[in-house]
Amino acid sequence: MALNKHEFQDNSTLVKAFSEQLAGIIKQAISEKGRASVAVSGGSTPKPLFEALASIDLPWSKVDITLADERWVDADHEASNEKLVRENLLVNHAASANFVSMTTSDTNATDAQGAIEKRLESLLPLDILILGMGEDGHTASLFPCSEQIKTGLDLNYPHSVLATQPTTAPHQRMSLSLAEIVKSRNVFLHITGEKKREVLEQALQQHTALEKPIKAVCDNCTVNLVWAP
Repeated sequence: MALNKHEFQDNSTLVKAFSEQLAGIIKQAISEKGRASVAVSGGSTPKPLFEALASIDLPWSKVDITLADERWVDADHEASNEKLVRENLLVNHAASANFVSMTTSDTNATDAQGAIEKRLESLLPLDILILGMGEDGHTASLFPCSEQIKTGLDLNYPHSVLATQPTTAPHQRMSLSLAEIVKSRNVFLHITGEKKREVLEQALQQHTALEKPIKAVCDNCTVNLVWAP
């Protein structure tokens, strides 16, 4: 499959262009089918993008927002991606968007897989999926170190989500599966910095998908790389 590269001179230029592109896709999806579904990732990289998107006047009440993955923590925990989204994206114009959480009150994430899958059902396939990538090549919560990685990367896996437990990062996780990721209508990989670009290039050229899971995504669907130094 293709990796379409969209590289920008600086992050502010990236954020402006990317947020406008996403707004266009959201408008089109709403025009065509009445609603738009968007899944975003956590971390520090997307915060400026979230703020820019939230400032755009769209029919946000017709937009469903969820996550590519979530740490199995309370929604007010500092490590929660939901907290990040609520504080930076579901504000201003975007405050009326419908947020679909990827956590439940279950102690163990594995026990919640069925409930989360059912919760996400009406959003799938996603109109927009924005992925990030770690320096180990993981994306969503598909970690090369986890016991669940083979299942997570199995294109015949019949579920949209799975619980994972990385050994190199804290917390259990709930993650979209590769089988669901590749069904998304528009897949973006949003990364910044020379180090991340180097990791991506090495993953695609020198590693297997099990070693660097981002390769599995790029090998099985069209990925739009959005990058700035």
